[in-house]
Formats: sequence, structure tokens, C-alpha cells
Amino acid sequence: MAFKGKLVDSKTVLIHLLLCLVIFYSLYYMIGSVCFGIFKLDHFDGLIPFDFKTGPADSNSKYLVNLLSMELTYFSSGLLFAAVVRRWVWDYALTVTFLHVLLTSLVMLEFPTVWQWWLALGSGLFLMICNGQLIAYFTCRGDHSYPSFGSY
Repeated sequence: MAFKGKLVDSKTVLIHLLLCLVIFYSLYYMIGSVCFGIFKLDHFDGLIPFDFKTGPADSNSKYLVNLLSMELTYFSSGLLFAAVVRRWVWDYALTVTFLHVLLTSLVMLEFPTVWQWWLALGSGLFLMICNGQLIAYFTCRGDHSYPSFGSY
């Protein structure tokens, strides 16, 4: 059975990817700054999206801020990605996460090996995909230009 959906050109894909990256990092910095304010930390670290070196400890507020910022960003990004890319949230979520890992490695000049960071990243990605796909499913049900889930 052949796929009968409409194809999207490369320019549209790149524009959507750029929009998703802008949404992702804008949300990350906004949520991160709010979390820094709530936890009343001394100074705002501009490397918050890329900081995987802060380890968990009993009274480490910076780790909590990093973890909350990551999870809340992934949660809300999925919702906003649905408005931009509609049914392709899972694809853009995976691509943005891959680019985020790449940028994190470049900014910190080290590949992340902390298992807690990878666990948080994986659970955030799962949240992003599930939330975004659910929103896209319910908002695109009447739109017949996209294939239904039954055609897969």
C-alpha cells in the first residue's frame, strides 16, 4: 500500500526546523529564568540549556533548576510544536533533541556522559512527543490533507 500524503519541500522543512529551534531555546531561557527567580539563586547562568555537569545532591538548588527547566521546556515545546508542524511533532522533536545534544557537546566541549542528564532528556523527549502528538491529533482530525493514523 502506497503512502498517499502530501510531500513537503526542503525549504518548508528548514523553516519549520528553525521555528522549532527558536521556540525551544526561547522557552528554555524563559522557563530557566523563572526557575532561577523562584529558587532565588545568586546569578543566572546563561549556559542553563547546556549544563549537564551539575550533579544531583540533597541540597543542590542549581541541579533542581536545571532539571525543572529541562522538563518544563520539553513539556511546553511539544504543545507549541503542534501549532507549527502539526502531525510531524515526533519528527521535529527528535531532530531538535539531536541538535540540542550536538550544541550541548559543542558549548561544553565535552560529550554528556552523566546518566541523570540522559534520563531527564529521554523523559522530556517522551513528554514532548506525547503531548505534541495528542494536540496535533485532536486539532487535525478534520484536516484531510494529512493521512489518518489508520492508513499507517
